[in-house]
Amino acid sequence: MVPRLLLIGVLALFFAAPARPFARHPQDTGFLNRSVLINGVQHHYMVYLPENWNPHDRWPMILFLHGSGERGVEGMDQIQIGLPSAIRLHPERWPFIVVMPQVPFSHHHWTDPDMMQLAISTLDAETKEFHGDRDRTYLTGLSLGGYGVWEIAKDYPHRFAAIVPVCGGIFWSYAPSRWHDLHTLPADYVRSIGRTPVWIFHGAGDPIVPPREAVIMFQALKAAGGNVRFWQYSGVRHNVWDKAYAEPQLPRWLLAQRLSAIPRLVPASEQILVPLHPVPARVSLALYDEYSGEYQDQGVTIETIFRTGDRLMARNRVGDMIELLPESAATWFYPTGSPTRLTFERDSEGRVSGIRFRDDRHEEFWEKKR
Repeated sequence: MVPRLLLIGVLALFFAAPARPFARHPQDTGFLNRSVLINGVQHHYMVYLPENWNPHDRWPMILFLHGSGERGVEGMDQIQIGLPSAIRLHPERWPFIVVMPQVPFSHHHWTDPDMMQLAISTLDAETKEFHGDRDRTYLTGLSLGGYGVWEIAKDYPHRFAAIVPVCGGIFWSYAPSRWHDLHTLPADYVRSIGRTPVWIFHGAGDPIVPPREAVIMFQALKAAGGNVRFWQYSGVRHNVWDKAYAEPQLPRWLLAQRLSAIPRLVPASEQILVPLHPVPARVSLALYDEYSGEYQDQGVTIETIFRTGDRLMARNRVGDMIELLPESAATWFYPTGSPTRLTFERDSEGRVSGIRFRDDRHEEFWEKKR
């Protein structure tokens, strides 16, 4: 039998000890499944949480609106292209919580009032759940989602610190009569957007959403004293989103914008026609001979470089050939608009030692065969 005084002492120690909270499971990060009930209908969507997310800080938010090819009900297809794809390639560039709702097949447009309500409801839910920063909340979308960006920016003024419409517009293809209101229609959008920073991306050869839509909005915002950038890509058709979301400046530009700072912004505009590839540099033909040879990775020939007259050619491992053009004496590119760069490196004695291959996804080193 336990002595009575000893039992009392043990109980006193037990109740005096501070309660230890149950260990909390670490928060999952990456692409997470969520759902929301709108007008009695459950909608599935996704939210991206950066790996270093923590509940102690306020986090910048992005609402991303997908294109027509990603409509559905499972809440998954909208993370396959555009911003979600760019995040997978370079998560270090995107320290944002990204909310990605989905338009169901029964609805065709982000410009439908109930779909805009869906988008805002998902943003509100994730802002609350993951400590989103309302002063750093941004809106972007591509194609169908680009139209949604303009519409939500108009209907929800003073909500976003910046907007980024990608190959979108306000003259809906399913409402052709809108073009009759060309001289008056942009005014409603411009009035609501005010000096909210806008960065428009569009392909110069877009056959789906006419580049004129982007031009009209840029000119209207500029004329009203807005804060607008317009980057048009030469040689690019509808799919400008790969280039837009791969632009390293974009996430840095977003983070520099704050909702509270908009009243103090001054009018600013920028219009750039981005060339398909750089203007080739002038280099010595002697380099062509220096660079010629086989370049290997672990003993396997990856690229063969050879000179044909005044052209430098590359043949890959399956025999496909393409010309290389100089961006500088050391760095060369393909004349296709590809982001790939081949940089010839030298050893301590000045001899060509290999090629540093870089694209938007990764880099490799191919050693020159001796």
